[in-house]
Amino acid sequence: MPPVHLASTSGREVDVGALGKGRTVIYCYPRTGVPGENLPDGWDAIPGARGCTPQACAFRDHAAELAALDASLFGLSTQSTAYQRELAERLHLPFEVLSDADFELTNALRLPTFAANGMRLIKRLTLVVQDDRIEHVFYPVFPPDENASTVIGWLRDHPAP
Repeated sequence: MPPVHLASTSGREVDVGALGKGRTVIYCYPRTGVPGENLPDGWDAIPGARGCTPQACAFRDHAAELAALDASLFGLSTQSTAYQRELAERLHLPFEVLSDADFELTNALRLPTFAANGMRLIKRLTLVVQDDRIEHVFYPVFPPDENASTVIGWLRDHPAP
């Protein structure tokens, strides 16, 4: 992982290049909506765009299982930390969400992106990082609400050394 520092919803900076020993799961998603605000024009027609909130809720609901498998967990999008903080509080997420608003990690890893309403957004994918190296990538991710279960199954089938 590259030495990139990303702002977290906890108010700290996380160096994704120094996550440390063990496994870390980073699920990446395009953007979440805010209740009462309209989604971008044509959002429903973009393959893989819908489902960010169900994906976050699934990781929330399976966070204890991931912890039992000794895996740390982060969400990641290109939205601002303030925007992400609203999501984390509203959904009661027990993990940090990282902001790659400047596309530092996205560009360094050449992660896939797409454009919608003038916004550049990351495509939905999940990274499993072992000892600061990418061990496995889930891409594409569909359906989003089953991503957490799929990751847990993979971790159980591939125990850490």
